[in-house]
Amino acid sequence: MVHEHRRSAASARLSRRTLVAALGAVAAGAALGVPRAAAARAVSAASTGLDDPAKKEIAMKLVSSAENSSLDWKAQYKYIEDIGDGRGYTAGIIGFCSGTGDMLDVVRLYADREPGNVLAGYLPALRKVDGSDSHSGLDPDFPADWREAARDTVFRRCQDDERDRVYFDPAVARGRTDGLRALGQFCYYDAIVMHGDGDDSTSFRNIRGRALRTAKPPAQGGDETAYLDAFLDARVWAMKQEEAHSDTTRVDTEQRVFLRKGNLDLRTPLDWKVYGDSYHIH
Repeated sequence: MVHEHRRSAASARLSRRTLVAALGAVAAGAALGVPRAAAARAVSAASTGLDDPAKKEIAMKLVSSAENSSLDWKAQYKYIEDIGDGRGYTAGIIGFCSGTGDMLDVVRLYADREPGNVLAGYLPALRKVDGSDSHSGLDPDFPADWREAARDTVFRRCQDDERDRVYFDPAVARGRTDGLRALGQFCYYDAIVMHGDGDDSTSFRNIRGRALRTAKPPAQGGDETAYLDAFLDARVWAMKQEEAHSDTTRVDTEQRVFLRKGNLDLRTPLDWKVYGDSYHIH
């Protein structure tokens, strides 16, 4: 059961690969007056990042514990419901929404890869409801057809690819540029999943900007733990601006727990709580 969701309609469309991000971090550090060697050391510290397959699996389980009260994130390809947050239908592995454009992108990609699929006929309706909570043209069959599509490996791959393009890859790239290790990259990813990366005050980029007013990331010569504390403070502020996000336990009893233990590399085993439920990864 999804507890809360987010999304700015102006989602990020940036996608960078690890090598490009690593090189960019050095350049960004130099541009900010940070010695090239210091920026390079920050990147080196973050070299085993969240895009490592084992770390990425951990990230997906952490998000699923908060979004779906389950570590079985792969069971969420078929998930769909309107949770009453003003974003229409919420569905899939990270909560693509009919009202925020990312669900439209997933279905469009699916139609490109498998023309005539069970969801392709909903594209006109998804275009019309983008930006609203309307179900016009979607009811009554869209939820059942989404679940049917989720049995198709092509559709599941479309969800994976859009997750990476819009949310995961940008979060990891920005984290590497800031010299953050796996935990910091995850903090960025979880924030983008919930808040999007648009221009509104509670978007990821503005959460990061708020943190930068009080602390510097490692690529700018700052302390990683102090910076992540500032980022999580800013994240909590953003969550409290909207009633649907006001329960901050995914930060308080998950991400801060790892930070206080100094587990900047997200080493296992991991123990945390979300909404009072306990979770463990060996």
